[in-house]
Amino acid sequence: MPFNDAKQRFSNRVADYSRYRPTYPPALLDLLRSKTALRPEHLIADIGSGTGLLSKLFLDNGNRVIGVEPNNEMRAGGEQFLHAYPNFSSVAGSAEHTTLAIHSVDYIAVGQAFHWFDTGAANAEFLRVLKPGGWVVVVWQDRRMEEKKFTAAYEEILERFGIDYKKVKDAYPETEKVGKFFEGGSFHTAELPSHQTLDWESLCGRLRSSSFAPTEIHPNYQPMMDALLKIFLEYEEHGRVRLEYFAKVYFGTLDGDPR
Repeated sequence: MPFNDAKQRFSNRVADYSRYRPTYPPALLDLLRSKTALRPEHLIADIGSGTGLLSKLFLDNGNRVIGVEPNNEMRAGGEQFLHAYPNFSSVAGSAEHTTLAIHSVDYIAVGQAFHWFDTGAANAEFLRVLKPGGWVVVVWQDRRMEEKKFTAAYEEILERFGIDYKKVKDAYPETEKVGKFFEGGSFHTAELPSHQTLDWESLCGRLRSSSFAPTEIHPNYQPMMDALLKIFLEYEEHGRVRLEYFAKVYFGTLDGDPR
């Protein structure tokens, strides 16, 4: 589901996004090494690279990574975050128009950005820039609400106060939607557990980093923060709470290679 403001809506959230979003589980690399034969010499294009959280995982694996990010503020945040990595570069581009050369990359990775894409145009662009038999890896971190009461209480706050949370949530990638994107190719799925342990400051930053969270000038902001403080005080242990996640991973090819 494309959003008219998809390329701008994080402009005022860069600092919170960089500091408080969950990192991607290192087990993702183990999965890709095992199932796709990922090697350090492979070139990765991180599409919708944002502040560089997924890029860092591949850079730490020894890969060269090109971050493709349409939002100027987010792209600058990623360049600053990853300035110590000589194997990282970034370009102003989008999933629909990456600016990358034809058949130039081994992997396309997408972390927490797939729902912002025009998937038809992105599919065509990915086919253009991937080497034959190249891999697409879509990673989505979602909250696990079945097991932990705090995570469910946090979700309820998003539903009550989020500006367009339902619309965004309805666009989250699910197996059926991603399957249509890989139509004509082949893909596999996996789930990897993850979590964040947050103090009060970090919890506030985590909430503010969401594109649908009201900003300080919005009438929903203070009621939202009051509700957040209430659940923090109810569930904290030693000044911290734990948000439970799972990383849903979709990986496959677009060109009919039956891997």
